[in-house]
Amino acid sequence: MNTTPPSISAIPTANTASEMVRSTTSSALRVAFRELELYDTGDVAGADEVFAPDLIDHNPADPSAASAIDGMRSLITSVRDGFTDTQHRILFQGELPGGWVVLHWRMTATHTGEAFGFAATGKQVALNGCDIIRVVDGKISEIYHVEQMLQLAQQLGAAA
Repeated sequence: MNTTPPSISAIPTANTASEMVRSTTSSALRVAFRELELYDTGDVAGADEVFAPDLIDHNPADPSAASAIDGMRSLITSVRDGFTDTQHRILFQGELPGGWVVLHWRMTATHTGEAFGFAATGKQVALNGCDIIRVVDGKISEIYHVEQMLQLAQQLGAAA
């Protein structure tokens, strides 16, 4: 029995974000995958290509940032500076009407630099996250993102 609502074109997969950027035919999904690829490549400048200047971030990564796009740049920088071999794999993708995209992903990396208050540990880490993204005119105009930061902190040695 298929339980996927008919308005969602969901395809479970485990391809990397980069593979999905190159292979998807949907422009909204391509932009959403490109957002994750920024973290894998550390491409802070790519934020201008992916995020609208008036981005609305419902879960600001850096509440002290001057704008939501600056907050996203800060998050990309934190991941780039704190981790190597970063790779996002897409666990679930869904495209909804109105330019909305849902992604469930898993990031793996090696913790080789200071990140999120933790000195480098050299540990392999993995965490899951979910993004709900609205793409307008080829850029992300709105984003809800939830990362399992407790899971990451425990892997880096924080007390449970």
